[in-house]
Amino acid sequence: MEQFVTFGIVGLSTAAIYAIISSGLVVTYTTTGVFNFAHGATGMMAAFAYWQLSIGWGWPVWLSAITVLAVLAPAFGLLVEQLMRPVQRLGEAERLVMTIALLSGLIAVARWIWDPNKSRSLPTFFAEKDSFHIGAATVSWHQALTTVVAVAVALGLRLLMFNTRTGAEMRATVDDRALVGLTGADPVRANRVAWILGTTLAALGGILIAPMVALDATQLSLLIVSAYAAAIFGRLKSLPMTFVGAIVIGCMEAYLAGYLPQNEYLPGLRLAAPAIVLLLALLLFPHGRLRGRDRHLSPVPIPSVRGTFVFAGVIVAFGLVLATVLGAGDLVTYGQIFAFGVIALSFVPLVGYAGQISLCQLSMAGVGAIVCAHLGSDGQWWALIATVVVAGVAGAVVAVPALRLSGVYLALGTAAIAVVLDRWIFSLPSFELFGVEVALFDQGSVELVGPSLFGMRVDTPAELTVFSAVCLALVTTGVAALRRGRLGRRLIALRDSEAAYATLGGSLLLTKIVVFAISAGIAGLGGALYGMQLQSVAADQFNFVAGLSIFLIAVVGGLGVVGNGLFTGSMLAGPFNAIVALWPAAQNLVQVAPAAAGLAYGSGAVDDGVVPSLRRHWEPVFRDPLVVAVVIGWVLLFWLLRLSDVINGYVLILGIVGGVLAARSWAAARHRTVPEIEEIPVEWWGVKRPWTAEDEEVLDRAVTTRS
Repeated sequence: MEQFVTFGIVGLSTAAIYAIISSGLVVTYTTTGVFNFAHGATGMMAAFAYWQLSIGWGWPVWLSAITVLAVLAPAFGLLVEQLMRPVQRLGEAERLVMTIALLSGLIAVARWIWDPNKSRSLPTFFAEKDSFHIGAATVSWHQALTTVVAVAVALGLRLLMFNTRTGAEMRATVDDRALVGLTGADPVRANRVAWILGTTLAALGGILIAPMVALDATQLSLLIVSAYAAAIFGRLKSLPMTFVGAIVIGCMEAYLAGYLPQNEYLPGLRLAAPAIVLLLALLLFPHGRLRGRDRHLSPVPIPSVRGTFVFAGVIVAFGLVLATVLGAGDLVTYGQIFAFGVIALSFVPLVGYAGQISLCQLSMAGVGAIVCAHLGSDGQWWALIATVVVAGVAGAVVAVPALRLSGVYLALGTAAIAVVLDRWIFSLPSFELFGVEVALFDQGSVELVGPSLFGMRVDTPAELTVFSAVCLALVTTGVAALRRGRLGRRLIALRDSEAAYATLGGSLLLTKIVVFAISAGIAGLGGALYGMQLQSVAADQFNFVAGLSIFLIAVVGGLGVVGNGLFTGSMLAGPFNAIVALWPAAQNLVQVAPAAAGLAYGSGAVDDGVVPSLRRHWEPVFRDPLVVAVVIGWVLLFWLLRLSDVINGYVLILGIVGGVLAARSWAAARHRTVPEIEEIPVEWWGVKRPWTAEDEEVLDRAVTTRS
């Protein structure tokens, strides 16, 4: 019994921190309508800043805490409010992209500033004072402080929301922002207060929980999963129920740590427990109407048959060029373009066509890598087919809870699935299921080899690069055919309105299962190709945070176009790796780049995606056969020169890029039309254009002729 009480007190102290963090999340969402995925990363940055001031620079503890909570956190809240204000009028997808980009960016910035290879820790508050006892339980002063602060936060929020004018404005903003403005209130001020308050509470929670865990950017940021679950307990609007959810989750973690049997299969369960609770809460609790659902959906273009096959040929040709001009070492790096492209292409039918937001696509790629590694260990070609099938089945399983969720709830649900796979399932050792031994990453890494096709083994980096390019071309063709077919039209209808789709006789369950299965199968194939290129992969390469970069670049590229696969793969494995190779000091800057691109997209700097924009700008080149022929000849010339060692790789790249840019200018000049001069009636001479001396002569002549 004493042990039970002790674990209960530990759980309550942890629950107090979760309550503080999740209450800030709820206040922000209910006031602004923005669900802040970066809420935990904000607390992480506050914890690191507090460490820097108190430990790194030797400031007094009280001054460090005041500086972070009263200066840095409110200032950051105002900055985030400025970033989010333009997107509050936009759709839910844009707001999600902004906060996901902020999450990814803050983790990258923290790793940039504070070396993740250096161990850091924070002492607990009042560590020099002896613990005291409540009955048989021992309570530290840090635990007591967290409980007192949580109670103070609860009382303070109650007084703010129901006994002040600002609180009334914040509560009114939840219902109708425009109407609040007509009553003389200031919704912008309410938003600022909400962001400052939410950021400060996240910072407070981060400082309180940092002494209890390691100072790691990813670990601290993902502690927010527990706060997500607590917020869902409160249905993103009830602070009392949010506190109840925090107590449930905090105590659950403590009792799992104390009573969970010690064996090699269960340690990951304790780490994944908050994500499991989050998923269960999403499925079991009723959810209100989401605020700000998308009403102005961008059209999804229908790719032409001719354009699709030409683009597929370009992908294969690109793979051939890379395979013949790069060495084996470089191909291991840059050959990943096509594997990442296949994974990114999995977002197109799921998110672009069907409007189902998923943050676990890289986890599905991990499933594909596992299947291919174990079934294709000797290069069996059919292992790739099995990879697509098994990953598709996993995607279909994900689709079942997806029927219950949409919008931000679906994003949270798929994020929870990714965290469960990352923290628990992928870390399991081999086990038997119905008499069959099942092996995943087996607490290490798995090795993959290329397939044997037509009696030939695809195993060198050059061969794998070409093979991956062919796979990307085939998947691109298949996704384009899907958009042109009947299923594609159904998916677009599902995206436009699920209610209307069901009313007209469409099956939501069947359609979602099909599109999730197709998308997961594509991602699984991409994971297998990625593993083949690297020859060995581990579970960490398919974690939740790693998948955010692929999602952000895919969103920036344009989720409704099939060219997005090649674009995303080229960006992730092309310029980013090349910049680091040429300038190693820029590695941290490159890691921030996907987040910066996501913020630019969410703020409206990128309209409907980079790929559609590029297509519009290069349309004159594509429509001119002569220019296309010259471009192909130019590229072939430089390729042959490189194969003959007449030029090096840099000259090859500069020559091709320069020739392509010149071709665009040439095509624009060939199709430039002279604008027709508008004929202005005589009575408007001198009004719509300047009066000239010749006008008077023309008028005199006309009058004389008529008379």
